[in-house]
Amino acid sequence: MGYRVPVTLMAVAAAAAVMAAEIPRDMDAAAVPNYRVVRKGVAAGGTPSAAALAGLTALGFRTVIDLRTAQEGTAEEKAAATAAGLRYVGVPVTPATFRLEDVLEVAKVLDDPSALPVLVHCSSSNRVGAVWAVLRAREGADREQALREGEAAGLKSEAMREAVRRVLDGPPPVP
Repeated sequence: MGYRVPVTLMAVAAAAAVMAAEIPRDMDAAAVPNYRVVRKGVAAGGTPSAAALAGLTALGFRTVIDLRTAQEGTAEEKAAATAAGLRYVGVPVTPATFRLEDVLEVAKVLDDPSALPVLVHCSSSNRVGAVWAVLRAREGADREQALREGEAAGLKSEAMREAVRRVLDGPPPVP
């Protein structure tokens, strides 16, 4: 009998980990514009409303990665996310500043099972799509497939497409 308890606890822990990665497939556009699930436990979108941000933990989210710059209201979001019990990670990205190091910082969070589920967002999901395209290319997707997946995640502007091309064509990061 003593052996069954640890097995049961392990099964419960495993089931909880799987359930923790389950997130809604759809979300009201007023709550999170351009919301889409891009991978199990990872959603992309635009800036969540204050009410949506407060409710993300109830939906199973643990982490928010914000790709907006400080001028776009990140301090307020960080305070609200922390108050809601979410881990907040800021990785400011613009077409002019987009670097492979930004993508690697996002990848580090996405590779941490304790961070999942994650909402990655910017103002519209355009920058999220750029990050996603480079992530997918680094994971082995060919350039065209990576760009298509980036577009599916929100990549729309020519400026961000050019930034993606610049990062994909650039040298590997210095360790």
